[in-house]
Amino acid sequence: MDHQELALVLGNAIEQQDFDSALEQVKGMRPVDIADILAEISPALAWRLLDKIPDRAGIFSYLDIDVQMELAREYPRGNLARLIGEMPSDERADLYKQLDQEQKDALLPALAQAERENIRKLASYSEGTAGALMTSDYATLDGNMNVHEALAALRREAPDAETIYHAYVIDAQRKLVGVVSLRALILAAPGTLMHSLMISNPIHSQVNDDQEDVAKTIARYDLIALPIVDENGAIVGIVTHDDAMDVMSEEATDDFHKSGGVSTMIGNMKDVSIRVLYKKRVFWLVLLVFGNLFSGAGIAHFEDVIAANIVLVFFLPLLVDSGGNAGSQSATLMVRALATGEVVMRDWFSLLGREALVALCLGGTMAVAISLVGYWRGDTTVAIILAMSMMCVVLIGCVIGMSLPFILNKMGFDPASASAPLITSVCDASGVVIYLFIASQFLSLT
Repeated sequence: MDHQELALVLGNAIEQQDFDSALEQVKGMRPVDIADILAEISPALAWRLLDKIPDRAGIFSYLDIDVQMELAREYPRGNLARLIGEMPSDERADLYKQLDQEQKDALLPALAQAERENIRKLASYSEGTAGALMTSDYATLDGNMNVHEALAALRREAPDAETIYHAYVIDAQRKLVGVVSLRALILAAPGTLMHSLMISNPIHSQVNDDQEDVAKTIARYDLIALPIVDENGAIVGIVTHDDAMDVMSEEATDDFHKSGGVSTMIGNMKDVSIRVLYKKRVFWLVLLVFGNLFSGAGIAHFEDVIAANIVLVFFLPLLVDSGGNAGSQSATLMVRALATGEVVMRDWFSLLGREALVALCLGGTMAVAISLVGYWRGDTTVAIILAMSMMCVVLIGCVIGMSLPFILNKMGFDPASASAPLITSVCDASGVVIYLFIASQFLSLT
């Protein structure tokens, strides 16, 4: 039975108040699979089943934020407060920030004071920062503890901690002074003190650091979790490896959309409205309509050359598309290299020379191929014009494609904005002018 069929069975069971049968259907299933099924059921029914499942908070966390919001609107206030109280602190804060003010005002009084303060604190950090990404559910140890005392403390903290594989050693002012792994605690003698066992000056990030930089730090040092400190050096939370993976996935998706001339998408593609799809795509398409006027202007300028040598028109789309394709390849490679940190601004000049050599090799290979077609379709003169034009168009396309991400990055824009439509339009306009200029100059000599 697939998820849609099971969702139909569960929906019917819930409507008939047969919760025992519904719970039996999902018994033994993993939380993420139950979440997928609940997303197929109407919120008015889904919350009634979810509220009876022991691991409701874990299941709820796997739902998309828009589905969570729909369920939150259906949940009675007391039940919602209990569910939110069971959620990890970072996910709790994310949901809270999505609620409207009326829902926030109704929810907060139903929460325990500690949960209220925790939500307010985490929700106060700006989106896109380490503070907005981190969780406050982490394990801490005193530097004067011995191993026996530390393990006892971890047993007490384990039910509420996001992870106990690493515990953070703090001083009286909660300043981060070290980190110790669970493996090290298990292998050490019971009387060993944390000060002698811990790794001092652990890798950490500031609470206002960009979340993408935090994710890169976790990936670079292969960390399970990264401690986050405030301006005084006091630990305020941790960012776990799975949250970092989510950030990298979101950033990669965002860059992928921008590379296609689409602004940042929101929500699941299946559920996005026509209005949102229109708004996300129309800007670049309209802008590039006017950009393509330059191609038309180039053709108009060389109208006499085209009229006298109509065979040139046959090869025009082939040449300009080749420049756009080469430029898009170069832009894609540079955008990705900039995003991963493989290259930086100071590498532009050295990469420019190498890209020019690669472009000449590519252009030369393509020139040989097109010159044969040009000779067959026209004559030796046409073949030479096409070969020269192909070399120049591919060279210019590659140089523009690899340079534009650097230029945008220098101007403070996202390099991914050097999208395929933008590169193609720029290369099309330049390709038209280059081709017809070479043709006009060469034909005037013959």
